[in-house]
Formats: sequence, C-alpha cells, structure tokens
Amino acid sequence: MKTSFFTTGVLVASVLAAAPLSAQHAQNPLVIDSMAGPDLFQFYCAPCHGRDGRGGGPVAAVLKTPPADLTKIAERRAGTFPRADIVGFVSEGPALIPAHGTIDMPVWGPIFRSLDSSEARIRIRIDNLVSYLESIQAK
Repeated sequence: MKTSFFTTGVLVASVLAAAPLSAQHAQNPLVIDSMAGPDLFQFYCAPCHGRDGRGGGPVAAVLKTPPADLTKIAERRAGTFPRADIVGFVSEGPALIPAHGTIDMPVWGPIFRSLDSSEARIRIRIDNLVSYLESIQAK
C-alpha cells in the first residue's frame, strides 16, 4: 500500500503538533501513554478526520481525497457497524485495487507495530480505537 510522501509528511507533522508531553512522548513523539479509544482517536485520527470524526481535521484541506465522515460508517452499512471490517481496515488497510490507485490514509497496524513490540498492546489499541468509532456513530 502506498501513501504519498507529502501526505505522510503532513500526517507526521500533525501528529507531532498534537502530541502530549509525557515521559514516553519524550522518548518517541509518535506514541501516547493512553490506550483509551478516545485518546487514540484524538492523537492519530483527528488531524484528518476532525475531533468529531466528521472529516474536517486541520490536515483535511491538503489531502487529495477528503477524509471520510467516520460517524456514518454504520449508516453506510444499513445501520450495522461492521466491526470486523473496521478492525481489518485500521490494521491492514483496504484491499487495494490497482486501477483505483493509492489511498492517502495510513494503515495503523504496521505503524503501531513499529512503535510498540507488544502484539497484545497493539491489538488493545486497535480494538479500543474501533470501539470508540462504534460509539460515535450517528443515531
């Protein structure tokens, strides 16, 4: 899966700008201490998807493809939140169809793996993030 150099640079810059100050942050500015879904969302996802998940984050304007409104995942799936699909999307990214080109969104599974060697903590982060996404679905 390919992400443009520009998009990656903008994403890293936005994450660094949003990074909390902590001992762990001082060692690695791309990691946060919290494993709570809302905290993970605000740190990693909000720069593009916005604090409310609707796609209006500060980085959104410079992306080739506007970020999705994450509050409408269930609505787009006939009212059912597709948890397994979202876990797979966050962990491994979408199945890339060569004719469609690349996607701008980073795939968080490999990124989390590069930041933390504990597979259990990586799974917890992804599960907590997906649970948070499920909690913000429009009613």
